[in-house]
Amino acid sequence: MRAGMFAFALGLLALRFLPALPPTGWLIALLVLALMLLPFRTYPLAFFLLGLSWACISAQWALDDRLRPALEGQTRWVEGQVSGLPQQTGDGVRFVLTDSRSRNARLPKRIRVSWRGGPPVRSGERWRLAITLKRPAGLLNFHGFDQEAWLLAQRIGATGTVKDGERLAPATAAWRDSVRQRLLAVDAQGREAGLIALVLGDGSGLAAADWQVLQDTGTVHLLVISGQHIGLLAGLIYGLIAGLARYGFWPRTWPWLPWACGLAFTTALGYGLLAGFGVPVQRACVMVGLVLLWRWRLRHLGLWRPLLLALNGVLVLEPLASVQPGFWLSFAAVAVLILAFGGRLGPWSLWQAWTRPQWLIAIGLFPVLLVLGLPISLSAPFANLVAVPWISLVVLPLALLGSALLVLPFVGEGLLWLAGGALDALFNGLAWLAGRMPAWIPAEVPPGYWLVSLLGATLLLLPKGVPFRVLGWPMLLLAVFPPRAPVPDGQVEVTQLDVGQGQSLILRTRHHTLLYDAGPRSGAFDLGARVVLPSLRKLGIGELDMLLLSHADADHAGGAAAIAKGMPIKRVVGGETEGLPISLGTQPCVSGERWTWDGVTFELWQWPDAISGNAKSCVLQVQAKGERLLLTGDIDRAAEHAMLASPLAVPTDWLQAPHHGSRSSSSWPFVERLAPRSVLISRGRSNAFGHPHPQMMARYQRSGSQVYDTAEQGAVRLRLGAFAAPVVARSQRRFWRERLP
Repeated sequence: MRAGMFAFALGLLALRFLPALPPTGWLIALLVLALMLLPFRTYPLAFFLLGLSWACISAQWALDDRLRPALEGQTRWVEGQVSGLPQQTGDGVRFVLTDSRSRNARLPKRIRVSWRGGPPVRSGERWRLAITLKRPAGLLNFHGFDQEAWLLAQRIGATGTVKDGERLAPATAAWRDSVRQRLLAVDAQGREAGLIALVLGDGSGLAAADWQVLQDTGTVHLLVISGQHIGLLAGLIYGLIAGLARYGFWPRTWPWLPWACGLAFTTALGYGLLAGFGVPVQRACVMVGLVLLWRWRLRHLGLWRPLLLALNGVLVLEPLASVQPGFWLSFAAVAVLILAFGGRLGPWSLWQAWTRPQWLIAIGLFPVLLVLGLPISLSAPFANLVAVPWISLVVLPLALLGSALLVLPFVGEGLLWLAGGALDALFNGLAWLAGRMPAWIPAEVPPGYWLVSLLGATLLLLPKGVPFRVLGWPMLLLAVFPPRAPVPDGQVEVTQLDVGQGQSLILRTRHHTLLYDAGPRSGAFDLGARVVLPSLRKLGIGELDMLLLSHADADHAGGAAAIAKGMPIKRVVGGETEGLPISLGTQPCVSGERWTWDGVTFELWQWPDAISGNAKSCVLQVQAKGERLLLTGDIDRAAEHAMLASPLAVPTDWLQAPHHGSRSSSSWPFVERLAPRSVLISRGRSNAFGHPHPQMMARYQRSGSQVYDTAEQGAVRLRLGAFAAPVVARSQRRFWRERLP
C-alpha cells in the first residue's frame, strides 16, 4: 500500500511540471486505464495515473473558468458577494468577488478587483459593480514571481478595476470582518496589523518595511498562520488534557487519549476557520489531524506514512497547491525534522532540542529555496531561536486570549496591549538583525550543481557516524559559488525586464554591467526593489559599472534609489539630473561620449534643444560585432527629427520603441531611416495610455520589423553580437500560461 500511496503522490505532483495539460479525451482514457489496472499487480502505475488524471482534471476546471478573451478590457456591470477579508491599500481597497454574474456574459466564479478611492467594503456584502475586466496575468520575468500561477492556484479567473458600484445587501456572517474591526480599534502599541495577521491570517495591513524585515530574517512564517501556529494550539490542548489525566484530575470514565486528540483537533480547526481556512491553513489542519490520528491509533506505522498520507490529502483537496512555493516549503520542513529526529538513538537535551532544529531546517530548506528562486536568510537560524518561542509562548497566546476576551471591559484590551508591545519588541530586534544581515538572493544555479547541493544537504541531516557525512558541506556550498559561463568578448547580453508600464534593461559584457533605467515606482510599490534588483542578483551581478537613467520620470527612474541601496554603483548618468535623489550623484548625459567595454562600443546622444521631460531622454547606442541596439527612452517626434542628423541615425538591428510605443513617437522618417530588424516594447498590459498605438505598430509592420512586447511575451533576452534569435519568458512552457500567438 505504501508504494501505491507514493505513486499516487507522484501523479498529483506531476501536474506542477507539465508544460501543457493533456486533451480531455486523453484524460478520460488515462482515468479508464487507471481503473482497469487497479485489480492487477501494476497498482502503483494505476495509482500514479489516478493522481495525474485528477490533478489535470482539476487544473482544467480552473483554466476553463478564466475570463474569455472576447471580454478582455470590457467594462461590465457585475453582481457578486465579497469573499474573505478586503485588503486596504494606500488609495483604495482590493477584494475577491464570488458568485459573479453579469447579463449576457458568463464570468468566472472568482474575480479579484481593486477599487481606487472606493467606499469601505465589508466581507459578506453583496455589490453591483462596474468592472473593467482583465484575464489573469502579471509581470513575467525569467526568475521572478509568477503572478499568473498564483492567481490560478487561488482559482481566480479574472481581475479588474472597479469604476462604480452600489451595495445591494449588507454583510451576512461577516464575523471575521467584525473581529478585525474590533482589533483595529484597540491600542496595541502600533502593532495592530501584526496581531490581525496572527489572529485572522490577514497580513495586508503590514507595512512593506515589516515584510522586508521578516524576509531578511527568515521569519515570514511567524506572521503568516501556518502549521506552527495551529500545531501550537493543538499541542497546548493536548498537553493540558494529558497533564490533567496524569495528576488524576481527568474523569476516569473518559479515555483521555481520544479526548485529547479530538479536542486538540477541534481547537486547531476552530483556529483555522478564524484564519479564513485558506489553502495553507487547510494544509496545516490536515497535517495536524493526521499527527493526532497517528498518536491515537497509528503509531506502529512510523512517521513517514502519515506525512505521505497528509501530502496526498492536501493535494486531493487542492491539486493546484503544488504550484505555490509554500506547499513545498511546508512539507520539506516537516520531512527535514522527521529525518533529523527519527534517526537518533537517544533523546536530545533541552538545549539541543531548542537550537538544532533551526540549523537543520536552514540546511534542509537551502536547496528548496534555491530551486524555488526565493531569497535565503543568513540570519534565520539566529532569529528563529528567539522569535519562534517568543511568538509561540508570549505573543500568540496573549493575542488569542485578548481577542476572545474583548467582551470584558479593559481585560481584552489590556491583553492585546501587552501582545502588541511584545510584538513590537520582537520587530525592533529583528530590524536590527536585518540591517546587518539582509536576505541573500543567490544567482541561478545549473541543475547539476543543484542536485549535488541537495545530496550534500541530505548527508548533513543524517546522524553522526554516517560514512562520508562530512562531504556534505563542500557539496552544499557548491551551489553558493557555481561556475558561470561568461559573456564572450565582443558580445553583450541584453535583458529587457517586464516591469509593467515602465522600463529597465540589463546590459552585460564579459566584465561590465550597465543598467538602462530602473523601473517604475508608485508610492510603496517599487519595482526597482521587487523586480530589477532581484533580477540583477539572479544574474550573479554584485555591482553596476553604470546606471543610466534616460530621464527623471517615475516609470523610468522610480526604482533607482532601491537599486542604489541594494548594490554599489560606480557611476550614475541621467538625461535629467533634476528630480532625481541627490544621493545618487547623477552626472549629466553628454552627447558624443563614447567608450568600449570588452570589445563592445557604447555611445550617448541627447537632443541639445530639449528643455525637460521626455524629449531630454539620454539615448544609448550599443554596437557588438556589427550588430546594433538603440535605446531611446521616451524621446518624442521632435527629438527623433533632431536625431536623424546625428551619427546614431543608421540602420539598427534592435530598437527600443520610443515612449513605450506611444502615438507621439516612432515617426515614419525615424522608422524608415533606422529600418529596425526587431523592436522592443516595454509597457503594462491594458495600460491607460493605449500603448502601443495602432498607428505606430502599423509603421513597424510596414518596415518589416519583428516586435517583442513585454505585455504579451514577458521579459526578453538577446545576445547582441551573436545575430541570434532572442528568448522570451513566455516561451518557457507552463500549463497555466497562454501560448504565444
